[in-house]
Amino acid sequence: MKRLLVLLGVGLAALVVSSAAVADPVTQTKAPFKDAFRQLEGEEWPTPNDYRSASGAPGYRYWQQKVDYKIQARLDEPTRTVTGKATITYKNNSPDRLTYLWLLLDQNVFKRDSIAERTATVGSGSEISLAALRRVQRYKDWEGGFRLISVTDAGGRKIPHTVVDSLMRVDLAQTLASGGTTTLVVEWSYPMIENKVIGGRDGYECFTKPGEDGNCTFLGAQWFPRLARYTDYEGWHNKAFLGSGEFTLEFGDYEVALTVPNDHVVASTGDLTNPGAVLTVAQRQRLEQARTSKEPVYIVTPPEALAAEGRKPTGEKTWVFRASNVRDFAWASSRKFVWDALGVKQDSAEQPLVMAMSFYPKEARPLWDAWSTKAIAHTLHTYNDFAFPYPYPKAQSINGITGGMEYPMMTFNGPRPTKDPKTGDLTYSERTKAGLIGVVIHEIGHTYFPMVVNSDERQWTWMDEGLNSFLQFQAEKRWSKDFPSRRGEPKDVVEYMVSQNQVPVMTQSDSLLQFGSNSYHKPAVALVILRETVLGRDLFDKAFKDYATRWRFKGPTPYDFFRTMEESSGVDLDWFWRGWFYSTDHVDIALEGVTAGRLEPADADAAGKMRREKTAAEPPSLTASRNTATTVVERDPAVRDYYETINRDDATEAQRKKAKTANEDLTPEERVARNQTDTFYRFKFRNLGGLVMPVILKMDFADGSTETIRIPAEIWRKNAEQVTWQYVSAKTLKRAELDPLWETADADRDNNIYEGAGVPRVLKLAKPDDESESKLKDNDLKVMPDSLQTYPATPKPIGPGPK
Repeated sequence: MKRLLVLLGVGLAALVVSSAAVADPVTQTKAPFKDAFRQLEGEEWPTPNDYRSASGAPGYRYWQQKVDYKIQARLDEPTRTVTGKATITYKNNSPDRLTYLWLLLDQNVFKRDSIAERTATVGSGSEISLAALRRVQRYKDWEGGFRLISVTDAGGRKIPHTVVDSLMRVDLAQTLASGGTTTLVVEWSYPMIENKVIGGRDGYECFTKPGEDGNCTFLGAQWFPRLARYTDYEGWHNKAFLGSGEFTLEFGDYEVALTVPNDHVVASTGDLTNPGAVLTVAQRQRLEQARTSKEPVYIVTPPEALAAEGRKPTGEKTWVFRASNVRDFAWASSRKFVWDALGVKQDSAEQPLVMAMSFYPKEARPLWDAWSTKAIAHTLHTYNDFAFPYPYPKAQSINGITGGMEYPMMTFNGPRPTKDPKTGDLTYSERTKAGLIGVVIHEIGHTYFPMVVNSDERQWTWMDEGLNSFLQFQAEKRWSKDFPSRRGEPKDVVEYMVSQNQVPVMTQSDSLLQFGSNSYHKPAVALVILRETVLGRDLFDKAFKDYATRWRFKGPTPYDFFRTMEESSGVDLDWFWRGWFYSTDHVDIALEGVTAGRLEPADADAAGKMRREKTAAEPPSLTASRNTATTVVERDPAVRDYYETINRDDATEAQRKKAKTANEDLTPEERVARNQTDTFYRFKFRNLGGLVMPVILKMDFADGSTETIRIPAEIWRKNAEQVTWQYVSAKTLKRAELDPLWETADADRDNNIYEGAGVPRVLKLAKPDDESESKLKDNDLKVMPDSLQTYPATPKPIGPGPK
């Protein structure tokens, strides 16, 4: 938490834009200068150490804590209450001695006096929604949060503890040494929230409208006191839960016994260890059949679920689950659930088969039968390609009212069909179908990020939401080329990028503005651009997989990600991180003008002819052409001399001699270079948005040919505001366009196009001592055609060069 205020301060400071920006730590005194390529090491990034190396990999002394749970819990359906007892074993793998432990009581966010409730803000308008009124009314006679029954040690002795909003500090009787283990026993209960009324990531939903069956579905999440993380870079992660910044937890092993009404079906993190006690023989046989089936198989069929809705429970059943090396545990329970499953094979000795499974009420059919489980299978295939094989035995999608939420092996997803008001039939739109497929991909994808690559969601939301949205976009486009993705296309983020009400991506989660655009969309687009335009697929995919693999079941920071991407790709990307993650600049590169320069011929008479043609193409003096009186030279022959009889543009004898001498002094190689007749096109680019990016220039020529040049972002390294770039060709330019494939999120396409052959210009040969012309200017980049990447061949991404 100590670093959060620093990061927030850096982020908000980035909103102050100055035209006279200076490069720190060296102050510029001669001219305004913005160093967009200044290195982040030593400034925004922490110093590497034994725990986190400069390469972005875990250091040789990397450590993390381990927490194991044995939980017995019961769902009381009539009162919508969960009661539980957890035996928690905490292993201190840190080098530090711990005198207390911090636990997360995230259900306390629903207490009337929580920080989240007391600091909630509303709009300044004169209206209020019915949903807001229902929530206010509910809080008059209801309150959420944990009711702690007891906190003891393994011997039953009470342990002093202090509740601080959504946190609890447990003071240990003895200091926990490095390498030591301690055990806590916590008993608690809490009332589940009615999600439609209160809002949140869990809770219950009851189908009690006229014509509905009156039954409920229950989603259990943040449902037990969980150990906060303790890390090398933060110490205790004890920032209160305010509703936005989600959860970062320690890995451990779980054994959970859930007691529910005996007609309920339970989905949960982990393997079911007592199927014989809770499933029928037919259900167990179907589950085995699903392992090798090519299509999803109903484990609980729609008729079975419908029959259960009409009965009352006759008792209770206890479902027992075990999960190894997970950072959390969630469950869902209802008599309404239809359950289908499909075995998904993958290239993994550790987990060669994953069971993709969906649980949903009849209100979710026929949408869920067709798409949910198949979307899970597709997600596993895509994410395995980019990251690592799915490490758990099952991946589940449960229909609930939460919209979309993720836990190890468990996801809650909201889209459902709608009832046709005329026929009463359930139907769905293309948008709803795409919404279901997209949210299943996204939430199942979260098993990889952050359930396995265990980033800190409360501090850096983009590390799981942004990376996952990027991979979701990849999976959607592999599902269908025309999939209507909400996030991922560069052109779709422009509206957000130019908005005023925003903060940098690196801002702490609870202080984010435009949460979805900031943490999901912008970083997803940034990674799409990094893959397709800056690094190229080969370099990006290798680096991204390196990051995922080296931090699998570990806890990375943003700096570990940034460093890994640079070290693996061999490309310096500090300019990219600074622009996309540390600033609110946007992309707007303008093509302000083009000149078409031709060398003045070495032959003096040819040079004179070029001058005459240039003069003839220019309009005469407006004043002289409108004068009606004769001039002195016209009416008085006595004032005329030799100079009135010649053309000033013609070569003189002295010029002929000088040109002949100069030509004779040239070497054969220099003579060939001096007499070339190509056109020197000079393009003026201006960076109006502030965010430096590669310049992608498409040129159409008069002969019908087209060429696209992909200029690395380093073109801006000496002047981040404007540059002039040169291209030499024998062809006549007809039209030029920046970012023709709309791949850089350029905000204003109106300034990307130049029509015409360029403004004519005669280029004179610079004198050897004329430093301003004989050497490359700071803002000139002279490139010959044979060194450039071109179309119509498959466009190669820009590689800015070795780091």
